[in-house]
Amino acid sequence: MSLPHAILTALLEKPSSGLELTRRFDKSIGFFWPATHQQIYRELGRLEASGQIRALQPDGPVRGQKKEYEVLPDGRAELARWTAEGADPRAVREPLLLRLRAAAVVGTDGLAAELERHLAVHREQLADYRQIERRDFPAERADTGNRLQHAVLRAGIGLETFWVQWLTETLDTLEPLDAPTSPDAPTPSGPANPS
Repeated sequence: MSLPHAILTALLEKPSSGLELTRRFDKSIGFFWPATHQQIYRELGRLEASGQIRALQPDGPVRGQKKEYEVLPDGRAELARWTAEGADPRAVREPLLLRLRAAAVVGTDGLAAELERHLAVHREQLADYRQIERRDFPAERADTGNRLQHAVLRAGIGLETFWVQWLTETLDTLEPLDAPTSPDAPTPSGPANPS
């Protein structure tokens, strides 16, 4: 249900064409609510049919010009209603966590490479977020920027920081698990040679 509200938010920030919306999703909103080009266009059609948005009248010739959309009062009212609505936090469904749980049972072969891959992705995302923060929310303009947009970005930075730290610690934990054990090493059930 949140994609139409993400689109209404983006259009209230700035009337846009479907292509412009897709680009904006790729650069900002998509970091926390991704959507494909097709999903965005499909939702624009639904929002227009429901009377929440409308296509702006073009200034010049129509042929080849992209349709730009703006939010109508019903769309603004729906977004305000949804914003004020209560919702419980969602449970985390992260396949990597389930893989770790399974590795505790079947072994850790190949797990380190997957953790390293995830770590690289999260490090790159964290670097992107920090670059956006430096560009859009510099310290000298702390009082003039949109604090709520910055709060969303800080949430992303916090999540990526968590994943980088957690993955690094988990990889460190994994190394002793992968190390070969000597015949005299204690097993989980007790010492190797009980007296």
